[in-house]
Amino acid sequence: MHALYKRLQDLSRDVARNLAQPDFYRRFTREIAWSEQALAGDGPIRECRGRLDESLLECAHGLCHCEAVARDAGALVMIEGRGRRLEERELSLLAQAAIIAGLLHDIKRREQDHAVRGSLEAEKILNLLAFDRRLTGYITYAIRNHEAFKKTCDLGDEAGCLISDALYDADKFRWGPENFTTTLWLMVNDRSTPPEQLHGVFQEKMKGIASIKETFRTATGRRYGPEIIEQGISIGNAIYKEMTVLLQQQR
Repeated sequence: MHALYKRLQDLSRDVARNLAQPDFYRRFTREIAWSEQALAGDGPIRECRGRLDESLLECAHGLCHCEAVARDAGALVMIEGRGRRLEERELSLLAQAAIIAGLLHDIKRREQDHAVRGSLEAEKILNLLAFDRRLTGYITYAIRNHEAFKKTCDLGDEAGCLISDALYDADKFRWGPENFTTTLWLMVNDRSTPPEQLHGVFQEKMKGIASIKETFRTATGRRYGPEIIEQGISIGNAIYKEMTVLLQQQR
């Protein structure tokens, strides 16, 4: 890693440590713990996790990213589903499906049209596992529709849309602090991006991140997601300020 990037990553982590834990993670500890337990359990979830080859995943969207998305997607379904008074067994099945969708959503991240290709690959995997056909349809629909700033197709099924919306929001939670403490540095290192190039596009990229606050799809995501994004922005602003100073010193 470029020495300047190492300094900036250290700064990003220092800033992140001084931020309060987002309300989502403080308020919904029970649902997050349930999702973590399901993620670590046996059955189809573990089978799908075993299909993820770290060497084939895109560097910045590897196993840790997929597991974080899976955990939060499962928790979001539990939160939203209880608010809708879903029967407990149905709620559990939908949350497990959301976890699987989170695990598999970036399985084709290295390829163009990765959401569409990923949905097709997920369908192959789930068919091989003889997974429930209804839930398979929900999972593939969710994966196909998880990209930001793209129009989604309408499934016309409340349960399937819940899984899709939960996957989207859980994925966009990663645009907060994680984007600036981890993801950014994996990307610039993998692409050998010069610091001057990153500096030149940084503020424009920050505008895109800020705009994600308006795209959350679940009621829970709309309420708690913007705080997560704002925390990421505060870290990004600190990075940009320090990067500007360091680059000026090098001239």
